[in-house]
Amino acid sequence: MRVVVVGATGNLGTSVLRSLEKEESVESVLGLARRLPGLSIPKVEWTSADVVGDDLVPHFMGADAVVLLAWLIQPSRDLTKQWMVNVEGSTWVARAVKEAGVPSLLYASSVGAYSPGPKDRRVDESWPTGGTPTSYYGRHKAEVERRLDRFEAEAPGVRLVRMRPGLVFKKEAAVGIRRLFAGPFFPSVLANPALINVIPDIEDLRSQVVHSYDVGEAFRLGIVNEKASGAFNLAAEPVLDAGEIGRILNARPVPMPAGIARAGAGLSWALRLQPVPPGWLDLSRNVPIMDTTRARTELGWIPQYSADEALLDLLEGLRTGSGLDTPPLSPKTGGRFRIREILTGVGGREP
Repeated sequence: MRVVVVGATGNLGTSVLRSLEKEESVESVLGLARRLPGLSIPKVEWTSADVVGDDLVPHFMGADAVVLLAWLIQPSRDLTKQWMVNVEGSTWVARAVKEAGVPSLLYASSVGAYSPGPKDRRVDESWPTGGTPTSYYGRHKAEVERRLDRFEAEAPGVRLVRMRPGLVFKKEAAVGIRRLFAGPFFPSVLANPALINVIPDIEDLRSQVVHSYDVGEAFRLGIVNEKASGAFNLAAEPVLDAGEIGRILNARPVPMPAGIARAGAGLSWALRLQPVPPGWLDLSRNVPIMDTTRARTELGWIPQYSADEALLDLLEGLRTGSGLDTPPLSPKTGGRFRIREILTGVGGREP
């Protein structure tokens, strides 16, 4: 079996490659990325390609499956670029899959694609995918879902799998995650659990997380199980809120009004102190709690990491500056003293 992974150098991509490298039925993997990595993985060859405009069909010819992971979270201040990569780029990949005659397309959607939903019960994959209106990430994920609905109708010969994970953490992605969501001014020492004494308790802020390795395994299962199709929710237990995080870190939850938290996020983004707009807080407060029964029963997916372990793994990576030798994950990408990140305007462009 030959697999092409589009967007193979990021948090999810490197975990998918890790799982495919161990899968006996997969003989070779082509990792596509805009910027080539220094990372070497058995079975994997690397090629540079851009989902915005490059001819992808030659790369896809002869593949048994294409995994679509390419996605931009930054620059948050250039929504045109984001739209072109996230929405138009995903559409371009799907068209190339059809033209190349690839039988399977697996796409990394997200809990962020879902319309606002309940926090006191779980929803399955039939919950509407309308996104959170004030979140560009949610809007883009929802639009790709709609376009894939049309693609599914137009290309009935392509098996389409949509993975919808919660927040995806791993130690080796910590530098990349810090760069995307906290920015250059976040002091790594603050990720030490011994120094975290309080946790802001914001109304409706309950989130599901999953370890990146477990998401990689879900994609592997989706590739080798040719009967698998449709959407699959992916998350580990327990659901994390201020109380659970406080238990994990031995910290005290402190109530914080959502309005104050959002105003603070908006002001710090406007002042370019951190790279994410307040829509990310809206997204976190509005997405539903997912039921993962379908992934467990139909894929046989059993997460090996709890939500506690995924969170602690990320914190360790933040504290130690962990990464991998790929442009999205390397500690070198931000430059000495994170100067390249600062020069981007903190969310203005990629470092």
